[in-house]
Amino acid sequence: MPGRAGDSTRAAARLGISQSALSQVIRGLEERLGLRLFARTTRSVSPTPAGERLLALIGPSMGQIESGLEQITALRDKPAGTIRLTADEYAVHSVLQPAIARFLPEYPDIRIELTIDYGLSDIVSGRFDAGVRRGGLVAKDMIAVKISGPHPMAVVGAPAYFARRPPPKHPQDLIEHSCINLRLPTHGEHFAWLFSKAGKEQRVKVEGPLVTNSIASVRDAALAGLGLAYLPQAYFRDALASGDLIEVLGSVRKTFEPYHLYYLSRRHPSPAFSLLLDALRLKGQ
Repeated sequence: MPGRAGDSTRAAARLGISQSALSQVIRGLEERLGLRLFARTTRSVSPTPAGERLLALIGPSMGQIESGLEQITALRDKPAGTIRLTADEYAVHSVLQPAIARFLPEYPDIRIELTIDYGLSDIVSGRFDAGVRRGGLVAKDMIAVKISGPHPMAVVGAPAYFARRPPPKHPQDLIEHSCINLRLPTHGEHFAWLFSKAGKEQRVKVEGPLVTNSIASVRDAALAGLGLAYLPQAYFRDALASGDLIEVLGSVRKTFEPYHLYYLSRRHPSPAFSLLLDALRLKGQ
């Protein structure tokens, strides 16, 4: 039977339990049962008759415990599991997908589930591991890690649109233009067209023939010449380089703060989550 005690000690060690902590567990069990389970001397510990009987009862389970510990330990070397994230559409497109495309091939046993949501989702009730939002939108009780640089916004239109209408020279000129609006689910409002010059911010309410809840649809409508669009600059970089879209009002461009990945404080994040967090973390911050 001493061998059984040795097995349980090794199993406890693999769980990260110190010898003193193990002794406390045994003493607590003895107090609860009102029986002495182990006889202790300065040089050895041996089971009492009651301890022998207890070890005989739990002995058949020790192999399963050992096997389970081996499988759990293997996760440190071969991370696996599903990570659920919520983010707005642009964060998924510009920040998450490029990083995930590099990350997943290295860890084939990790699965990532992305939910696109412009609302300020409760990651706890939604059972998400983390969310991604601009820094100013993250709740104060969350851990927030910066995962991107700032995001300049821009007003763009297709050459076909500007063939019919002169480009706006000032933000207020947009009132006379056909503009494509993005509706936010949080309050049902249109996404504000904001401009900044000399530290002063200007908000312009625009109207137009199309309202959508997807920035991909906003961009496509602008490419089709339906009107002007207000988009993150990086989202139409290729179209700008090819001449399919033209930027206007660049001198009053508004820049939004960086994206942050936010999550609840946890004492022991999973190996998979820790690896993804490191892959997303903005280097040099």
